[in-house]
Amino acid sequence: MIGRRLGFFTRLLDDAPAGERYRLAIEQIRHAEAIGFDTAWVAQHHFDEAEGGLPAPLVFLSNVAARTSRIRLGTGIITLPLEHPVRVAEDAAVLDLLSGGRLEVGVGSGGTPSSFAAFGQDSARRSATYAEHLAMLVDAWSGGALGEGDRLYPPAPHLPDAIWEATFSVSGGARAGRAGNGLMLSRTQPRTEDAPHATLAEIQRPIVDAYYENLPSGMTPRVMASRTAFVADSRTEALRYAEIGLARAVRYFRAAGFRVPDGGLDVLIPAFDVHLGTPDEVIASLGADPTLDRVTDLVFQVHSIDPPHPLILRSIELLASEVAPALGWAPRSTAVTSTQLSRT
Repeated sequence: MIGRRLGFFTRLLDDAPAGERYRLAIEQIRHAEAIGFDTAWVAQHHFDEAEGGLPAPLVFLSNVAARTSRIRLGTGIITLPLEHPVRVAEDAAVLDLLSGGRLEVGVGSGGTPSSFAAFGQDSARRSATYAEHLAMLVDAWSGGALGEGDRLYPPAPHLPDAIWEATFSVSGGARAGRAGNGLMLSRTQPRTEDAPHATLAEIQRPIVDAYYENLPSGMTPRVMASRTAFVADSRTEALRYAEIGLARAVRYFRAAGFRVPDGGLDVLIPAFDVHLGTPDEVIASLGADPTLDRVTDLVFQVHSIDPPHPLILRSIELLASEVAPALGWAPRSTAVTSTQLSRT
């Protein structure tokens, strides 16, 4: 992981009302910055508080930008078919200026199908709408004429270089590569019926291959792997909260009609692609994932375990102090202690 970036990702799913979720997430991001993390990412989800706590990531990140100074701030992702691309272009341009040029823009076509109707969109056209909106977004940032000849203000000609595309498919990896955009790999992916026990690395290897094969010659690759990692001071503690969190995830997915394997933690941990335990155990688990040898960004989240806030802070600390250094990462700036952070 030498020369690569370390990131923290949150879906803002702390067990609290929305305002408190936002406050806790800001504290987690500030904590990550203070101990050396390079990037922080937030997800966008509409309507469903159990699956995602944040419908407006750029609004949220504008507040985070005012409370941080160094860490880069990213969307993981903006569901682009549900947004007007010119508004996204404007909001992102303003946020990038306010943050001192720290914005990373992850986009994707995903989202719960039922959410599309509220935005007047057809879920069946999501791929086509995504392509149309992404082209308009890039054109706006690149200074192209909009509507009757208007051009984006404030201008943001560098933001096309900050685009990341999330995908589950080989074709999506190839598309991101051809465009020279970053590639975002998910923390987990559904298994197919013909390969129900495939590892995440086996599923994602063809996506990464397609990205590199289609990346224009001379262009620097950007490949992000998001991974669930809950690092605790003891395996007993990690398993206790995994049992609670994964049981909650199973109930959610089964209620939504998804197939989830039967069994205890020994079945659910690999099924949800979770890395957990003490630092040494998580280091060993991540070390067995060959995908990580090919990424430029390694981004950690605690979903689907979603332990209490103090344990998220502790996991962040252990990732930065023990796990990531064992994988070759080193902070790019001087970190402070958690005690110092609490005084700010």
